[in-house]
Amino acid sequence: MSATPVSRRPAGHWSDRVVARLGRKFVIGVPMVFLLAVFALPFLVVFKISVSETDGVRFVDLLTWTEGVLQLKVRFSNYLYILFEDDLYLQAYLSSIKYAALTTAICLFIGYPFAYFMARSRPEIRPGLLMLVMLPFWTSFLLRVYAWKMLLADNGVFNNIAIALGLLDEPLKMMNTPFSLTLGMVYTYLPFMVLPLYANLVKMDIRLLEAARDLGATPWQAFWRITVPLSRGGIFAGALLVFIPCVGEFVIPELLGGPQTLMIGRVLWDEFFANNDWPMAASVAVVMVLLIIVPLALFNRYQAEQASGGKA
Repeated sequence: MSATPVSRRPAGHWSDRVVARLGRKFVIGVPMVFLLAVFALPFLVVFKISVSETDGVRFVDLLTWTEGVLQLKVRFSNYLYILFEDDLYLQAYLSSIKYAALTTAICLFIGYPFAYFMARSRPEIRPGLLMLVMLPFWTSFLLRVYAWKMLLADNGVFNNIAIALGLLDEPLKMMNTPFSLTLGMVYTYLPFMVLPLYANLVKMDIRLLEAARDLGATPWQAFWRITVPLSRGGIFAGALLVFIPCVGEFVIPELLGGPQTLMIGRVLWDEFFANNDWPMAASVAVVMVLLIIVPLALFNRYQAEQASGGKA
């Protein structure tokens, strides 16, 4: 009894190519649609508000059709006012960037050694160390910030202990200062620096360090010439994860920084809810987003250069 030959499709059949092309478009298209829905469309709505005029409690349409004439009315006076007429907004932007950069630098200084220790620790204890890093997220963000208020207050835990031990004669002013603001932001965003650094360092090939030692490099030279360059991706990712939310932070400056702390999050709140000037608030938000896009563009350029270098 002879076996019936089985017909097989030749490799590279047109239907396979169509399926592969559709699969690639689907994989790329889903996150693009998601980004369009949660970022691009809301941003366009905010931008529309920023260039619109208000008529009482409603916004005037940008496009109007009157007697056969289509008119486009775009109001850029808010942006001109922010950039050239009132120094308050420029000072708020610079202050926000300053505190965000300082917080990022301190988080990197503290987080890199901890991430390095986690990556070089025994594999069986790494899950426990990761749990310790993520443990603060199990508690409400507001509760943690309020806990720092109780610790740093004039009659708080730290001052009471220092006075009881004779280290201080009177309470030390720690609340509503740049120190309390920076401390609260570092405490809150430190895990966002540690986790990407750990994910990068744990994948590093240890044999490179062994080869460096065989070639006569000291541990410090091996660290600066091998470990740090190979962990630049984690450094950039952690820095962006800390810097970007710090720029627009509102809760921590409000609770720990005090009313005299000038940051763009507070200015946004005042424009939206105190002044009820939504076009101006939207303009402030648009400028803040543009400031945040700059480091993102630099990071994407760095990643592209790394990818092209790796292919070469």
